[in-house]
Amino acid sequence: MSSIEQPWTRDEFEARLRGMEKYYHIHHPYHTMMNKGELDKKQLQGWVANRFYYQIMIPIKDANILANCPDRETRATWIQRILDHDGHPGDPGGIEAWIQLGMAVGLDREEITSLEHVLPGVKFAVDAYVNFARRSDWHEAASSSLTELFAPKIHQQRLENWPELYPWVEQEGYTYFRKRLSEARRDVEHGLQITLDWYKTREQQEKMLSILKFKLDVLWSMADAMYMAYIHNMPPYYNIND
Repeated sequence: MSSIEQPWTRDEFEARLRGMEKYYHIHHPYHTMMNKGELDKKQLQGWVANRFYYQIMIPIKDANILANCPDRETRATWIQRILDHDGHPGDPGGIEAWIQLGMAVGLDREEITSLEHVLPGVKFAVDAYVNFARRSDWHEAASSSLTELFAPKIHQQRLENWPELYPWVEQEGYTYFRKRLSEARRDVEHGLQITLDWYKTREQQEKMLSILKFKLDVLWSMADAMYMAYIHNMPPYYNIND
């Protein structure tokens, strides 16, 4: 076997996974503007309303991973992700916390949960991710969640700068970001263990990088759709007269 075909060591593989952060949507112009306080109220509301579709589909994605996973120990750990989003006694869950964020930016509950503001591009991207989880080997679907490697940074930024940049956002809306600081770090630990244990050959490792890039593409495409609609004022069919 030539050196180019040698698998990366565990540390090298993890470093390459973490190096994919450059494609994370924290660097998308929409998020760059958000983190500089450059979004107006409608633009911030648009992001919250569209991202809600992603939130409600995440536990469905995770349920598909569980359905394809024959390993009891993995299921026992992974199921916590569904409980985190859907809620359980004593915790209303991340979906409810996101609704509270929507209300904190000036939307009402029905407006958020009706999905009336969800853009086609956002829906297509999220649905593609759920379908990937449904149809793929469970290891690959689980590994795709490793965009969470980069999530705590973006949540921390919002907690630190939104109160100053968007003082009109009610404080009750920050619960979701606080919850995900600890939850995402815990989920990363489990997802990273699965990934580093499963992908042993260079071919497998490179495939995993392409899987992670696919998930990063999903998040970036969601932001693209919102940028067109809310920054450029070019939502779908904006130029079509009824």
